[in-house]
Amino acid sequence: MSTQHTYRVIVRGTWEGLTDEARARLLAEVEQHGLEAMQFTEEGSLTYDTVLKHFSFRYMVVSDSEDGEEMASAIAEDRAETTLKEHGYGYGRLRSTATDMDTMKINYKRR
Repeated sequence: MSTQHTYRVIVRGTWEGLTDEARARLLAEVEQHGLEAMQFTEEGSLTYDTVLKHFSFRYMVVSDSEDGEEMASAIAEDRAETTLKEHGYGYGRLRSTATDMDTMKINYKRR
């Protein structure tokens, strides 16, 4: 049985081929997807701005430590693709970065 680790994954992409309806929906909701929305959650938090060029999702993924960051990234990218397709948003190639929170070294300041 493998140990479970928690990963923070950022999935980045670009909007491509957005319909007029999708563009209008994104612009109507832009205030809900700004800097304040940047949280790592299982469901993922989507952030973008009014330019509608780039976007990012932030995910918290729990996965086997043996599978590592690559699997966590693949899981997060799959979740992002599912969300984008469900909403009918056009997008380009996704890329991601993952951080294993269980192996992350924290440097505490000495008093």
